[in-house]
Amino acid sequence: MVLRWLALLLCLALCGAGSPALAADNGGSLVIGTIGDATSMIPMITSDSASHEMSGLVYNGLLKYDKDLNLVGDLAESWQVSDDGLTITFKLRKGVRWQDGKPYTAKDALFNWRFMVDPKTPTAYSGDYLKVKDAAAPDDYTFVVHYKEPFAPGLASWTLSQMPRHLLEGKDVRASELNRHPMGTGPYKFQRWDPGARVMLAYNPDYFEGRPHISQVTYRVIPDMATMFLELKAGGLDWMGLNALQYRRQTNTAFFKKNFVKYKYLASAYTYLGYNLKDPRFSDKRVRQALSYAINKKELIKGVLLGLGQVCTGPVKPGTYWYNPKVKHYPYDPAKAKALLKQAGWEDRDGDGLLDKDGRPFEFTILTNQGNSYRANTGVIIQQRLAGIGVRVKLRTVEWAAFIKEFVNKGRFEAVLLGWTVTPDPDQFDIWHSSRAKPGQLNFTYYKNPELDKILTEQRRTFDREKRRALIFRMQEILAEDQPYTFLYVPQALPVVAARIRGIAPAPAGISYNFIRWWVPKSLQKPAMTR
Repeated sequence: MVLRWLALLLCLALCGAGSPALAADNGGSLVIGTIGDATSMIPMITSDSASHEMSGLVYNGLLKYDKDLNLVGDLAESWQVSDDGLTITFKLRKGVRWQDGKPYTAKDALFNWRFMVDPKTPTAYSGDYLKVKDAAAPDDYTFVVHYKEPFAPGLASWTLSQMPRHLLEGKDVRASELNRHPMGTGPYKFQRWDPGARVMLAYNPDYFEGRPHISQVTYRVIPDMATMFLELKAGGLDWMGLNALQYRRQTNTAFFKKNFVKYKYLASAYTYLGYNLKDPRFSDKRVRQALSYAINKKELIKGVLLGLGQVCTGPVKPGTYWYNPKVKHYPYDPAKAKALLKQAGWEDRDGDGLLDKDGRPFEFTILTNQGNSYRANTGVIIQQRLAGIGVRVKLRTVEWAAFIKEFVNKGRFEAVLLGWTVTPDPDQFDIWHSSRAKPGQLNFTYYKNPELDKILTEQRRTFDREKRRALIFRMQEILAEDQPYTFLYVPQALPVVAARIRGIAPAPAGISYNFIRWWVPKSLQKPAMTR
C-alpha cells in the first residue's frame, strides 16, 4: 500500500462520556506537541509524518476510514464498483466548497488523478494511480475511474487528499504557494506557519460535516521530548505522545491524574534499522541476518520501551488478519551472528577486536533524527551489541527536515534508524518493489527481489481475501529471510491528552477519527493564539 503516514491509533476512552455533539460547546483552542516540523503542506509530495499530520485537517479525500477501519464516504457520498472490479463510480457530495469559496466538483477529482500520474509531479505515491487506465468527470458530481486490470487496493487509494485544481493546474507544484499555505475543503483552515516553531489552524465555519467544536488547533514543534514534557506540565500543550519513561514513572502523580488522561495500546507502526543495499557491506544477506541475530530485540523493548512494546518480525501489525506469525525469527544469538559473518568473509585477522575483510574494518554509521529518545537510545544499545561481535558503529542524529530531504530521500546513508506507520490495507508495493528503488521513492534502501516483485504485483490484482492473504504471508516470509531491515519492535502508543478535552470516543481507528467532535466546556476553554 501507499503509506499515508496517518496515525491509526487504538485507545481507551477519555474519562467521562462527554455531551452529545449537538450540546457540545464551541470555542477554545488545543495545542499538540510534535517533534518534527512539516516540509510541505502538499501531502502528495512529502513522505514525512509531520507534513501529513499537519495538513490532514485541511484536506479531505473521496473516502476515509471510519472508527472501525472501514472505508466510508468523505467527499464522495457513495460509490459503486463494477462486477469485474475494473470501474469505480463515485457520486460526490453537493455543496462542498474549497475554503476560498469556489465549488468542489468532479473536475477537481479528475485533476487530482492527472496530477498523481503526471511524471512532472515529484511524488512517491504515483503507483496506485498509474493502475488507472482512464478517468472521467461526466458531470460535476460524478467521477469515474477505469482500471487496466483488477486492483485490490484501488478503493483505499482514494483516501488521497484532494487538492484545488484552480490553484495547481498548469503550475509547477514545487513553486506553488500551497506548499506553505494549504487550502482545502477540510474542517480547519490554514492560519500561519512559523517554520521550526508552529503551525496554526482555525476552524472552517462552512465545513460540510458541520462546524468543528474546537476553534483553533496549533501544532508546536519541539524537537526534544524532555522539553516537550516540560511544556505539557506547564500547560503549554494539551496533547503529546509520551515516551516510556514519562508514561511509567513521570506521570504517576496527583497532578497528572487530575489534569491529564493517559492511554496505552499497540501502535500501528514499527521501528527498524534499514541498510543501504547499494553499500557492498550490506549486499550479502548473511551479513544482514548476522546483524539481526546480534541485536537483542527483547533488550531494546525492556531497556528503551520499559516493556511497552513487542518484537517486530516484519512490516505488518501483529494481531491483524494479514499478520504472519510463522516467519523466520532472529532471537539474540551472537555466536550465530559471528558464524554468518565469517561465512561472508568477515573475520578479525589482525587481532584488533574488529572484523575485517579485504583489509577494511567492519564499521558503519547509523543515521537517525534528532529529538526521538527511543531511536537515540536504541542506537546506543545496538552500538554496544554490535561492538560485541567486532562491528564498530557510529551514531549520528540530524534535524528532521534535513534528515528526510538530504539523506533519506537521496540515499545518502549507510544505515538508518527509522519507523513506518502502516494503514489497514497490507499493500507494501511502494516500500519494497524494485521499481521504487530510486531517489525520492519509498524504497530508499534499494532492496530488490524478483520473487517479491511478482508477489507485490499479484496481490494488487487479487480480490479474493484468502488468496491475497496467502500472498501477503509469503511477502512477510521473503522479507524475514532477506532482512533488508532489521525489524526491531512495535511500540505501544502512549498518548496523553488534557482532561478538559471532551467527546473522545474509543474505537479501533484510534482517538482522532472524530476530532471535529472533540470539545471543551466553556469554563475550561483557553483563548485562541494570535501569535
